[in-house]
Amino acid sequence: MAAKRAGATVLGSQFHQFMPHGVSGVVVIAESHLSIHTWPEYGYAAVDIFTCGETLQPNVAAAFLIERFQSKNPALIEVKRGTLSWRNELLPHKPEEGGVVCDEQVEELQMVS
Repeated sequence: MAAKRAGATVLGSQFHQFMPHGVSGVVVIAESHLSIHTWPEYGYAAVDIFTCGETLQPNVAAAFLIERFQSKNPALIEVKRGTLSWRNELLPHKPEEGGVVCDEQVEELQMVS
């Protein structure tokens, strides 16, 4: 749901429910992926929102998850990826025809709640 709200193209997902509690999962999107790992016994969840593209809104996905988990102390960290710093150039993503083109920096938004 967070990926769709952010405007992502969802390709598939895989989740695992641990016993007695906790979940790990990934949502594969055309623009990269979202992953989550939860430790409910500690009231903790770690989420990676790894995206590229000009229309995707990773902050919308993060806000949705913060609200859904009723996080009282969320921490967001944005990491710019996709540059060759020694050459000062971006790494273009060239998918098959009809795919998402990502020729700007990839943004990874890590959320800890």
